[in-house]
Amino acid sequence: MTQAQHFEFLIVGAGISGIGAAITLRRMGITDFAILEKSDSFGGTWRDNSYPGCACDVPSGLYSYSFAPNPEWTRLFAGQEEIRRYIDRTAAEHGIEAHVRFGTEMARAQWDEPRRRWIVETSAGTFTANSVVAAAGPWNEPLTPDVPGLDTFEGEVFHSSRWNHAYDLTGKRVAVVGTGASAVQFVPAIQPEVERLHLYQRTAQWVLPKPDHYVPRIERWAMRRIPGAHRALRSVEYAIMEALGVGFRNPWILRIVQQIGRAQLRAQVRDPELRKALTPDYTLGCKRLLLSNTYYPALTEPNVEVHANAVAAVRGNTVVGADGSEREVDAIIFGTGFHILDMPIGSKVFDGGGRSLDDHWKGSPQAYLGTTVAGFPNAYVLLGPALGTGHTSAFMILEAQLEYMAQAIAAARAGGWTRMETRPEVQAAFNADVQQALATTVYNAGGCQSYFLDVNGRNSFNWPWSTDRMRTRLGEFDERAYETSTDLPTEMATR
Repeated sequence: MTQAQHFEFLIVGAGISGIGAAITLRRMGITDFAILEKSDSFGGTWRDNSYPGCACDVPSGLYSYSFAPNPEWTRLFAGQEEIRRYIDRTAAEHGIEAHVRFGTEMARAQWDEPRRRWIVETSAGTFTANSVVAAAGPWNEPLTPDVPGLDTFEGEVFHSSRWNHAYDLTGKRVAVVGTGASAVQFVPAIQPEVERLHLYQRTAQWVLPKPDHYVPRIERWAMRRIPGAHRALRSVEYAIMEALGVGFRNPWILRIVQQIGRAQLRAQVRDPELRKALTPDYTLGCKRLLLSNTYYPALTEPNVEVHANAVAAVRGNTVVGADGSEREVDAIIFGTGFHILDMPIGSKVFDGGGRSLDDHWKGSPQAYLGTTVAGFPNAYVLLGPALGTGHTSAFMILEAQLEYMAQAIAAARAGGWTRMETRPEVQAAFNADVQQALATTVYNAGGCQSYFLDVNGRNSFNWPWSTDRMRTRLGEFDERAYETSTDLPTEMATR
């Protein structure tokens, strides 16, 4: 039997979270770690999502690591290819590739209590580690609805995050299922190419104008040459997004802001029936905020038909709407999002007694400060439950967590802890506070059903306060929130 390779830390995932975790460890002088990545390259979400028109909906200056500024963004809202180049370059500049095991997918991870370590089974064999960092993120596994008869469809079927670039859409009849962030971007990109586009919209979305523009060379020169210019830009973008965040905690403000969306809809969609179908019946911000200048115009083109209902079934090459309408198509593209709260990792990570995260969560993911989970010692979850916001950058959330993780690791090393686990009562109290504060936010009180709500109807996704408050809470590690131990692992204690 081959002995499992052991590391002090194992990181699962080589997207922005995994790369950030690796850089944090290296900055602490820790090099005994490995990153397990199921694909053959860096990038995570920005590797998998390569659909036409794919771009960020957060300003580029804010959608980057604070310690790795990029003065070369060519647009205010960067596109997928540019973001992926930035991710690859950042990983290379910090020497991360040497730590990555590409083509290695985690199948199961279980805490071994007597040995004080994690046993991690992968497609490339078994590893062990003192600590694990789950960095797969919530936008990892595509969600495809279980449509009756889909398996009988004779045409092309794919999810937006698994775009089939080998399939030529030119002159094809295409059904697009879903109207979320991805569809709002790829529908305008493919509309001119296809013969007919059928958009199946279960719920109308608020779409605001996107203040995007090309960044002139003189501005990029200033970002490179003028000390503090990039930091100043990032601060301005942060302040604007935080001002918008006030509305998420005070829905009446967003009801005023949504008039901008109404104005854009009136200006770009002249047909009163189509405009009515595209008008949401809930408060802006209850679902993910969408930005586009081209989505509504694309829907008014003569080769587009909007079906204001879900897909009920597929019969041969015919898509059947919930209203009974039938349309024959050559391809079906799902823009239906991801397993945000029923994360696949939940069924793969087990405590010392063999109970999975899913067993603990029972459909409602919980963690302490979105980062550590009671029952799972020496483990960190990045971009975890109750940390999502509707207004700020994932990088802001991630870096707050990485600061917390660094402080926890430093405390464990200083104290000689072999085991650190969140106290259940501390986690419960934190999540009770979150749920109480969420009640009056637009996420819960906006009048919609969104992916923020789990199968139990509980909002397990959102942070109900400001980003400043998040950074403050995560900026101070309190060991009293944890049960710690300095006991040696069994195999060492018996030597």
